Amino acid sequence: MKKLNIYFLFLCLFPLCCLAQRPAQGPMTSSVFKPLELGYRLVWEDEFLGIQLDTTKWKPRGLGKRALGYVSKEAIRVENGLLKLQALKRNDSILISAVGTQDLFMPRYGYFECRAQLQKSPGVWGAFWLQSPRLSEGSDPQVYGAEVDIMEFFKKLGKDIVSHNVHWGPYGAGQQSTRGMQSYLQGVSEGFHTFGLEWTEDKYAFFVDGLKFYEVQAGVSRIPEYLILSMEIPNVLADLSKTVYPDEFLVDYVKVYQKP
Repeated sequence: MKKLNIYFLFLCLFPLCCLAQRPAQGPMTSSVFKPLELGYRLVWEDEFLGIQLDTTKWKPRGLGKRALGYVSKEAIRVENGLLKLQALKRNDSILISAVGTQDLFMPRYGYFECRAQLQKSPGVWGAFWLQSPRLSEGSDPQVYGAEVDIMEFFKKLGKDIVSHNVHWGPYGAGQQSTRGMQSYLQGVSEGFHTFGLEWTEDKYAFFVDGLKFYEVQAGVSRIPEYLILSMEIPNVLADLSKTVYPDEFLVDYVKVYQKP
């Protein structure tokens, strides 16, 4: 009877585990997405050519306590043509980093792309995403927007896998999601790669190195949203057991294209 109860519990929990992440898959297309050839034009960009963050384009975001760490300006650097979003150890504290374009640049629809080198260790993770300023107000993404995770790199899932997701509705048990979409591309954790999103009024399409990996029609926002680049940290201390400090998420550029 005890074995039967354990087996029944497994059957109940197994579908919930499976729903958290979709199986990793290769690209849907073999041709590279070229926005300029598809009627898009470049409307905004940052190549991080200065010696400090361009505050006409970005602001440090969410300074202060976040999960097991602290978002700090100390962990944000611009040098050698790169934005360096770091995870640093300072005595007993872990400093992480985030920048966003809220109130500075908030587009609706377009093709969003960054060229970046992912962090080296598991635990902390680099992310490129869009966020709605009204997410907490309601559950209809057309009215209140969505969080669109263009790219997150959870190295514990595999060194050749990047993840994408869409969340809508207030944070908490009732929030809806497309489930984690995992893209497999050999060598993606080495060197620089591009990560892109095409957002239209009826779909999202996710790209790595210009190849489309996923297209979804759920949770589509129809309101202006802002861009975020960040080095994130988990809520569970054990997840940081293999993290090596300092670690960096390096961003070469961010470009946004829209159709006239």
